[in-house]
Amino acid sequence: MRTSFGETRSAFGRRYAVISQDSHERVTLPLWPECGLVHLVTPALGADFALFLVTADRTTTIPGPAEDVERFVLRQDGTVRIGVDDAPTQVLGDEGYAFLPAGCASRLDLTAGAAMIVLERRYRGVADIAAPAPFFGAIPAVTATPMKGDARLMLQKLLPEGTAFDMEINVMDFAPGASLPYVETHFMEHGLILLNGGGIYRLEDAWFPVDTGDAIWMGPFCPQWFGAIGHGQARYLIYKNWNRDPLHG
Repeated sequence: MRTSFGETRSAFGRRYAVISQDSHERVTLPLWPECGLVHLVTPALGADFALFLVTADRTTTIPGPAEDVERFVLRQDGTVRIGVDDAPTQVLGDEGYAFLPAGCASRLDLTAGAAMIVLERRYRGVADIAAPAPFFGAIPAVTATPMKGDARLMLQKLLPEGTAFDMEINVMDFAPGASLPYVETHFMEHGLILLNGGGIYRLEDAWFPVDTGDAIWMGPFCPQWFGAIGHGQARYLIYKNWNRDPLHG
């Protein structure tokens, strides 16, 4: 946490935002009773999704989102139980996560101190393709594969790849000194949270030091690149819209 007067590492551009922990603002909302929320990315930035942190101050139950909204939850601490329709309750373990599709009847049961990363967006369906089913997993159980053949940069895909899904959520794990193989520019947007480690992120023509807990929004066609620095791994959770024609929304 920076203590110098008027300083922050947070930065904003036309197609990007870097949100560091020294500028977090905690709020409460009616649909999240007994919880504190820190919103990292919202449509106010120009994003098509919301990415936020949730901490339960007391034991509480959280209802599902609006009918057309899908929700992804990654447990960070405490006890997180998830009920979907009439299925047995699922308990998220170490780095456990859940994808809750739009239209399902879901709830989150949280004990005091439970903490999560949450991403929500409006689902974009496709005619004649059924909506996806709820999906549960844990990051340690997901197979990692080298990205572009580089064993220093490992990729874990947290969601199935079927056409019912309109987004990807992945974990990228960089060995010290590893980097993305090129500067990316594409029509997808990203939401990102550093899970551990740090590095340097290029966004458009600016370069930013990033550390554990920092969040980044990258809008469509924002040039982007990351390189890991330090003596340990750098690992981040990253979202992108996927599987949908950019001409239609």
